[in-house]
Amino acid sequence: MIAALSQTTVNLAYLVAAVLFILGIKLLSSPRTARLGNLLSAIGMVVAVVFTLTLDYVDRYAFVLAGIAVGAAIGVVGARTVRMTAMPQMVALLNGAGGGAAAAVAIAEFDRLVRTDDLPTDTVIAIVASTVLGGLTLSGSVLAFAKLQELVSGRPTVFRGQQIANAAALAGSIVLAVIAAATEDTVLLGGAFVAAAAFGVLFVLPIGGADMPVVIALLNAFSGLGGVGAGFVLDNNALIVGGALVGASGTLLTLMMAKAMNRSVANVLFGAFGQVRSGPGQARADDGRTVRATTPEDVAVQLSFARKVVVVPGYGMAVAQAQHDVRQLAELLEEQDIEVSYAIHPVAGRMPGHMNVLLAEANVPYTQLREMEQINSEFPQTDVALVIGANDVTNPAARSDTESPIYGMPILDVDKAASIIVMKRSMNPGFAGIDNELYLDEKTTMLFGDAKESVLKLISAVKSA
Repeated sequence: MIAALSQTTVNLAYLVAAVLFILGIKLLSSPRTARLGNLLSAIGMVVAVVFTLTLDYVDRYAFVLAGIAVGAAIGVVGARTVRMTAMPQMVALLNGAGGGAAAAVAIAEFDRLVRTDDLPTDTVIAIVASTVLGGLTLSGSVLAFAKLQELVSGRPTVFRGQQIANAAALAGSIVLAVIAAATEDTVLLGGAFVAAAAFGVLFVLPIGGADMPVVIALLNAFSGLGGVGAGFVLDNNALIVGGALVGASGTLLTLMMAKAMNRSVANVLFGAFGQVRSGPGQARADDGRTVRATTPEDVAVQLSFARKVVVVPGYGMAVAQAQHDVRQLAELLEEQDIEVSYAIHPVAGRMPGHMNVLLAEANVPYTQLREMEQINSEFPQTDVALVIGANDVTNPAARSDTESPIYGMPILDVDKAASIIVMKRSMNPGFAGIDNELYLDEKTTMLFGDAKESVLKLISAVKSA
């Protein structure tokens, strides 16, 4: 038995944990300080857990310690075995785990309170919120994981009457939860959880892979709000503060990601972005322009005469796990006194900061990572822009084609560079479902093939040039 501490002492410890959480989130905003921020947040969680175990109503330590052991084992294995390229999938699963845990706590506590005939109104409201939010976060996150992992199609899945089905599932979940609270029926509350889970699946189905950064951020916010509800259910200040921080940061990140795409959150969630389109909005080769292919040897010659090269990474680099080879290529160019930097679009990849994480993991200097607002003014002075798998975020149609689904989205001004090399497997469109007009630009040449293999061939050609 751990000696019980006063509630005041525990609350002071929770305050320390909250400060560490806030500092951790603040430090995560920069690649230079992100590692320290992650460490401070982890310390804050350890403080919150340890002091929670001293509360007088915590007595079944065998179950608690078993849960900690299982969770720690899963966390360590995941941290050591999951590749950096699979971070979006892992984040999606973590969001789902947070939502599922909040719902489990709410349902278990509801069942306990029903048996004791003590069900305060404020607690009931928190239980309903945690059950609904937790259910939709769990299933929605699992489906997001499946899409990112390509276990199911990443394209939007739409069907007639989908919005009606969505509304029915969400309304059914809330109604069942309210009836469960009124009748004190745990089985009905479980039914509300199932209905919320169904809504979570329907909610994510019509969302394409290009919108996954926004969806992951939103599900993160939902998991945090579910945690807030669980905190009120258990009357635990650490859960309330931690959940509120996650909910607030996830909401802000959602809005920032949507703004980076020049789209409303509602359009992201209900616009089925990513359906393959035809007609207006597509770049076609029937206007006299043609796509020009190139070879690693020709690209090496272009690079050898360059003075400034900008690398534009995208999901193609991530899925090919080519970040280390890209860094090696950049080092070869720098040995020839060629300036190299990296253009980072806010929604490139499959989660917020995806490219930053991958390049930092490859030990690319932080000073070379340039955000869109910084790098766009430099493209007119760039000799070669090397685009590696970035599709929709480099498409000039976003500036000129009012009928394009990406019209108005801020893009990287790659087309303003003197020469453009695009590394891509094929001419298949990106997740927005449209062709990229950049590929028909007279300054653009295409180096077809797997990104990793193409970069390795390019490294060999540069060494031989």
